[in-house]
Amino acid sequence: MALTREQFIDALAPMAQADERQSGVPASITIAQAILESNSGNSQLAVEGNNLFGMKGTGPAGSVVLPTKEQRTDGSVYTVNAVFRAYSSWQESVRDHSELIARGVSWNRALYSGARHTDGRSAAKALQEAGYATDIRYADKLIAIIDRHELDRYDLVKGDEPMTAEEKAAFEALEASIKQLSGLVTALTNEQGAANATVASLSGRVLALEAERAIAAPAWFVQEFGSDDLGGVIQLKSGSLEFWRTLAVVLRLGRAGVL
Repeated sequence: MALTREQFIDALAPMAQADERQSGVPASITIAQAILESNSGNSQLAVEGNNLFGMKGTGPAGSVVLPTKEQRTDGSVYTVNAVFRAYSSWQESVRDHSELIARGVSWNRALYSGARHTDGRSAAKALQEAGYATDIRYADKLIAIIDRHELDRYDLVKGDEPMTAEEKAAFEALEASIKQLSGLVTALTNEQGAANATVASLSGRVLALEAERAIAAPAWFVQEFGSDDLGGVIQLKSGSLEFWRTLAVVLRLGRAGVL
């Protein structure tokens, strides 16, 4: 029974992700190329030789000879018989495909380097620019597959990749700076808290001193003026000793007719 594209993606994705950790080839481009090259694992080459990428030559499990279509630069298509690699498993096919991208060709080891450690769309463009396939719309077809099935969700995120020595040193320096800033903020906060506590203490002492100075009308004041409310004209409750003395002087001047 033929595999559906969804079944093929579900089966191949874990292999592509595991391979990306080793090779740097995005899982999304591996899956997209396999879908396009093997008809989602249903091509004769995929069924007979576990070859998901149309890799030519002799593989670990021998070879398979099949007709294939090629395209000239002018867009015309022609058919030739070609020898394709055979593998014992899909995983072996994935590994061989990634090794080609990682190692390039004998005359240019960096030929496909643009397709590593990047996203699937960029990898597709890099492969076409490097002449990976003769199809002049190869990159467009791969990108359409990636977008349609959201294959970039299988790519490793940046945080999943192991840090290089330089990245680790930069991270440790940043961590140290954050700790230093955190300590400074804590110290400033503590100083501010101490200052606030000091102000509150002083305010309390001032209020206490004011309360100590406030006394009820002294007995001598009541005896001389007969009442502590002056007939209701002024409501006297408390005040400093200086206040009662000043008030007594004013009242005496009033009696003498000076005021």
